[in-house]
Amino acid sequence: MIRHSFLTAALSTAVACSAAFADGHGIALYGEPALPADYEHLPQVNPDAPKGGVFADGQVGSFDSLNPHIQQGRVPWQLRFVAYESLMGRAYDEPFTLYGLLAERVEVNDNDTQITYTLHPEARFSDGTPVTVEDVIWSWNILGQEGAHGRYRAAFDKVKSVENVADNQVRFSLDEPDRELLMSTGLRPIMKKSQWEGREDSFFDSGVREAPISSAPYVITDVDPGRYVVLTRDEDYWGDNLPFRRGTNNIDTFRMEFFGDATAHFEAFKAGELSTMRETNAARWARDYDFPAVQAGDVVKSEVPHQRPSGMTGFVMNTRRAPFDDWRVRQAMIEAFNFEYINGVVNAGVQPRITSYFSNSPLGMETGAAEGRVADLLAPFADDLLPGTIEGYELPVTDGRAANRRGLRRATALLEEAGYVAGDDGRLRGPDGPVSFEILLPQGSSEVRAITDIYTEALERLGIDVSVATVDSAQFKQRTAEYEFDMTWYSWGLSLSPGNEQLGYWGPDGVTATGSRNLMGTADPAIVAMIDAMLSAESRDDYVAAVKALDRVLTAGRYVVPSYHNPVSYIAHDAALRYPADRLPIYGDWIGFQPDIWWFEQ
Repeated sequence: MIRHSFLTAALSTAVACSAAFADGHGIALYGEPALPADYEHLPQVNPDAPKGGVFADGQVGSFDSLNPHIQQGRVPWQLRFVAYESLMGRAYDEPFTLYGLLAERVEVNDNDTQITYTLHPEARFSDGTPVTVEDVIWSWNILGQEGAHGRYRAAFDKVKSVENVADNQVRFSLDEPDRELLMSTGLRPIMKKSQWEGREDSFFDSGVREAPISSAPYVITDVDPGRYVVLTRDEDYWGDNLPFRRGTNNIDTFRMEFFGDATAHFEAFKAGELSTMRETNAARWARDYDFPAVQAGDVVKSEVPHQRPSGMTGFVMNTRRAPFDDWRVRQAMIEAFNFEYINGVVNAGVQPRITSYFSNSPLGMETGAAEGRVADLLAPFADDLLPGTIEGYELPVTDGRAANRRGLRRATALLEEAGYVAGDDGRLRGPDGPVSFEILLPQGSSEVRAITDIYTEALERLGIDVSVATVDSAQFKQRTAEYEFDMTWYSWGLSLSPGNEQLGYWGPDGVTATGSRNLMGTADPAIVAMIDAMLSAESRDDYVAAVKALDRVLTAGRYVVPSYHNPVSYIAHDAALRYPADRLPIYGDWIGFQPDIWWFEQ
């Protein structure tokens, strides 16, 4: 059961920034942490959960590195969260609250430009050596260098200094107030300086030969490159008795298995080789999960609701290239996407469509014209905003038939308005000749391929020559990082506490700087202004208004042809695997959920 009243209360608290940091055991973006200084455990865990068992999880793809903090290489995505630890830990039962982990206390100065962490005296790496302030400073600096992942470098430039102010205290200083950035410094992974000191180049070239020496509850104990990674719970883990860790990390062994395609992945689960399977397709969930192990009760099906934003998933158009530099062409691409028909074919019509970047949450834009504070924020940019931003924008709805004649007629009219007209041979032509582009897809998803096949048929009826390139995960990562695509399938996961990362998603630096998540190449000043308003908001009302305004600018920008989302997570799993179903976090099945708070019932 998700506690809707708690989410409403947490998002509705409006206080000054200094009050938000009043209690040293934790930090909340707005208001105070929900848990008192003497809390015993997180509310979404079972504090009495038994320890033990082997949890095997599957992924489609491969890997060639164990370092999730560098730009190059393919890394099992979970390693960033289970193999590394940070100064603070995020509580996923609150929109954005952090509690002490490697740091036992946190303090912020009166003008909100400095944050000071006091390290926990018991904090240790897996080799038994203490975690020091020098480790914290070295970790911050190495992740600010060229070669580190873009998610770290963007914030690095905003921090004026990181200094050792005492034997067990480290202070981060900013040039100007930014409470979200102050909090994010506590989420950086802390690595052991001496493991890499003097050979920093090896850090950026690190592959599978060197496992991290970490302070996390799990250590990497076995690796077969491209096939599996095994992590084992550290019986000497320093933080077992921390309130933040009580009832978590209950699994003894965590195996990450890799498969060449989705079919092999699913067959391995059916055969009992994997402990869990996440299903994203409602039709398959209803149709394909009745195999013998389910019938025998050895595998159970769980549905986990959530209140996090839908994010954005769909076909991203690269505005750095024609014809997608024209919003009318982008709207035509949206008109040609027959969502109701595709949803019926792929999902039996069950999945809801993504209507905006923050839909399915209190942060999502509202239908109709902008009002109140949202309208005030958008007003200075009214002359340059795309149609629908202020007066209201909604996605087209089709009749569900395959032909989608009305949608294609609207698309044709928009293309003609933009200067693209079909010739006598039926091919669409523009200023540079016949229109053609490529859709780039990652290898492994038959569902995405099915959606693409239906979509390309519609585009071809418009006279567009469309080709589809399916590449492996390494090529897909490289091409998207360098923006070498016309249109591609991509997904952004968004939280209930958007902050500085939004500049990495949609900020102007990503137009040319490689490795950002600004795949569409937007450089809209209104986007930057809405993010600035969000980051400088001094009340919950102002913060929510800024996010709603940002949502309008992004959605009306028509950068993505939106697909569908899951307001419920479908998880099939070993019947012996349990989770606290009566106390689900507001983020639901998200980071910090499985296997973090699950356990094997003896």
